[in-house]
Amino acid sequence: MLVTGFPSAVFGTNCYVVATGTGTECLVVDPGIEVVEPLRDLLAEHRLRPAAVLLTHGHIDHVYSVTPVCGAHGVAAYVHADDAYRLVDPLAGLDPGLVGMLEQEFGRAATWTAPDDVRALAAGDRLALAGLEVTVRHAPGHTEGSVMFGLPGVPEGVELGSTLLAGDVLFAGSIGRTDLPGGDGAAMVRSLREQVLPLDDDTLVLPGHGPATTVGRERRTNPYLAQAAAGR
Repeated sequence: MLVTGFPSAVFGTNCYVVATGTGTECLVVDPGIEVVEPLRDLLAEHRLRPAAVLLTHGHIDHVYSVTPVCGAHGVAAYVHADDAYRLVDPLAGLDPGLVGMLEQEFGRAATWTAPDDVRALAAGDRLALAGLEVTVRHAPGHTEGSVMFGLPGVPEGVELGSTLLAGDVLFAGSIGRTDLPGGDGAAMVRSLREQVLPLDDDTLVLPGHGPATTVGRERRTNPYLAQAAAGR
């Protein structure tokens, strides 16, 4: 399996591209702010053709470029039903200072429109896209519709069992914040307990921000997982 990507220029959001190999269809995951050009270059380098865009949740730093990416390739955007409303206006509910910064830097009305084709995800969905089988794990807490995407394979050369595109549910040493609109601390604890802790230790975790990790490493070192395991 080919897994590659890069952090966006703003907020360092990881945009991933997943495919069975070079010269094939691929999945684009979480195209954030200022990713259109580097994504185009990456696709050309590996001769990849997007088959779909997958969104782990609807925050602006994960979806800002979803419409131009979908439009350029004629593909659909997949997001959990509970976060679909965020694609109407992902700037709604943000801190006014942050909105002002984004408007000054990128423009708002001139650049944002919702994707033409948005498909709703639900817990337990199994997607067959780009020759890959993707399992949808609904993990609310960071947002109502936060999901993680599970893949049965791992990147070439990685000696682990499976891959989890974790979005902002789980980071190396931390978790996504729950104090933003739509966040829920109790829901996050349940998601960690029910959707992360049952996974095998040799699961590669590709988070929405920061470096890759594994479920085993986080089980041993992540204080939030320890609290969830202890029922707190």
